[in-house]
Amino acid sequence: MSSKQRLSVHLEFDRLDSSPQPAAYLEVGTGTPLLMLHGFLGDGQCWLPLMERLQSQFRCVALDLLGFGDSAKPSIQYNVAKEVAFVDQVIQKLQLAPCYILGHSFGGWVAAAYALQYTDAVKGIFLAAPAGVRDDSFAGRYDHLRPLLWQTPIVDWALTLLKPISIPFGQRPTLDQLSWFRQELNAQPAARSFLLDRLRPEDAIDTVEKEIHRLRVPTLVITGDRDETIPLWHCETYAQEIPNAQMVVIPDADHALPQKYAPELAEAIVQFLENSLTV
Repeated sequence: MSSKQRLSVHLEFDRLDSSPQPAAYLEVGTGTPLLMLHGFLGDGQCWLPLMERLQSQFRCVALDLLGFGDSAKPSIQYNVAKEVAFVDQVIQKLQLAPCYILGHSFGGWVAAAYALQYTDAVKGIFLAAPAGVRDDSFAGRYDHLRPLLWQTPIVDWALTLLKPISIPFGQRPTLDQLSWFRQELNAQPAARSFLLDRLRPEDAIDTVEKEIHRLRVPTLVITGDRDETIPLWHCETYAQEIPNAQMVVIPDADHALPQKYAPELAEAIVQFLENSLTV
């Protein structure tokens, strides 16, 4: 399953916009619904390798979150609450509740926030290297990349002019990556909005670390021991604060869990559910 055409439904979002908003998603399989939420700068296609492995056991629905992929991109200030409202409308429209929710990185943050607000609609959550834990050390870490957010063609001209010059110095891959990053930020307004609105530690007002102790749904936290994007202690916070949560660390795995470690993810999820049934 290397590629698949996205499906789409149009939803009425009284909390977001007065006009119908498209929600793009992929769907395969039958059984208990499993809603999959991608990470930052991603879309639902990142889950294709895992969907192939789980489609015999789940109705897998991989959603493009609001402001990402082919879903609606309204001109709003994006936040987790709006993503949760979007997810809730999708769950209602597709009649997924009660469902399991699998979220990676930013999607894990949204999954946890959704489960806190709509507990009865959730059978359990699988959090793969979840974001959403306040970490003031992030502030300033990416200040040097702030010019990539500037809405001016001067940045694009500069990147283009620097590429030939960078080759003798071995910096062409870095410039290619910066160009890709800028292109994605311009194409995905939610990502750009989150970066612009969270330049200071005090802007982290919707993280979930102070609330997740209230969760009472089965929870599995999955991370890789070579993840340099989400520190291990973030995942440990989820596992320690959520009652009866379990945690699995995948050896030699980095942050790209859906794309590169689908077999390990599938094994962890299936094993977790089998153990839950025998308890």
